[in-house]
Amino acid sequence: MKPILEVQHITKQFKIGAQQERYLSLRDLLANPFKKKKNVDQTFFALNDVNFDVYPGESIGIIGRNGAGKSTLLKILSKITPPSSGKIICRGRVASLLEVGTGFHPELSGRENIYMNGSILGMRKFEIDKHFEAIVDFSGIEQFLDTPLKRYSSGMQLRLAFAVAAFLEPEILIIDEVLAVGDAEFQKKCLGKMDEVSKSGRTVLFVSHNMETVLQLCDRCILLEKGTVKKNGTPSETIDYYLSNQKNQDEVIDLSNVIRTGSFDLKQNARFRSVKLDNIDNAPWQIKYKQTITLKFEIDVINDVQDLEIGIAISTISDFEIISSLSTDCKKIENLKKGTYSFDFVFPELTVLPGIYKIGIGLRSDKKMEDYLKEVGQFEILVSKSSSDEKANTRKGIIVPKNIINRS
Repeated sequence: MKPILEVQHITKQFKIGAQQERYLSLRDLLANPFKKKKNVDQTFFALNDVNFDVYPGESIGIIGRNGAGKSTLLKILSKITPPSSGKIICRGRVASLLEVGTGFHPELSGRENIYMNGSILGMRKFEIDKHFEAIVDFSGIEQFLDTPLKRYSSGMQLRLAFAVAAFLEPEILIIDEVLAVGDAEFQKKCLGKMDEVSKSGRTVLFVSHNMETVLQLCDRCILLEKGTVKKNGTPSETIDYYLSNQKNQDEVIDLSNVIRTGSFDLKQNARFRSVKLDNIDNAPWQIKYKQTITLKFEIDVINDVQDLEIGIAISTISDFEIISSLSTDCKKIENLKKGTYSFDFVFPELTVLPGIYKIGIGLRSDKKMEDYLKEVGQFEILVSKSSSDEKANTRKGIIVPKNIINRS
């Protein structure tokens, strides 16, 4: 059987840190004949010699840390951006769901966008007519079908985008983790549809940070690390390899060159530079059971901001959020001038049971989202074998609350 998708030696190279050189007048040239260029282009490989095959009917999970190249790979497979080198052989129609609203026009109604987006995906009008009612029913936006898309919430746009991509019967369905925008009920509905699509013989490529979802839906899993394929195997062995190697992440995680997606990536006033977790015994991203959790951030303020709000989410490896905290819960961060600032986020009385947990962070100023990273790193909570708390390894649940028992 021939692969439905062949990825052969794909490389994607970007230039970072480069600025456009201003035009000089003849007077400038005469005054500065030996002037050197201040800006030196730096090369960044988002993908580097990526190779794999996908066979008809396979459901492939793609995992990896932020900046590993997952979204770049999907954009190349979707023909949104070309590779710097390499070749892709595709033997089927491709539908992509990468970002909310991609392929939609805000001034057109929901009805018109279904037909326009279907046409972009390569469908004929009679094919769209055939599935139109099913698309509307699945999306749940029938009441607003003739309303301009610009009046839809991001969740409504996601519902419509997923419904169009799922029902127009492409041979290959490519999905980035946009499902995080939807509510829990709709996410469950989407996952059920993806399972149905894969069982119908169509091919699914799915990027996710939710390991349980990958285990549930995928036949095979590809781990990307720094733009290369680090592991390609069954979901269980690939995920185990990924989690066991999270301990090797740098003590200070550099976020300055991590590619963000979304509107907050444009005209930012503030941006995360790095993050670090206070650790034990020089073992990065490990802490003891019952130890105070301290996260250290460096933040670049690009333009002066009045009120800066830092948000932190700590989740289980299966994306169950156990902590959601804002800097404004404690104090306001006011009047920051342009520059780099350090902040410590401290959780002094939090007893989380041993295990691996993920950290997501966000920045907001003046009610505007400045920066957001769903997962910047993972940390592990450990119990010493000699510790009196060793029984914590056998306890169920996530958090151990402090309690007081009064006898009456």
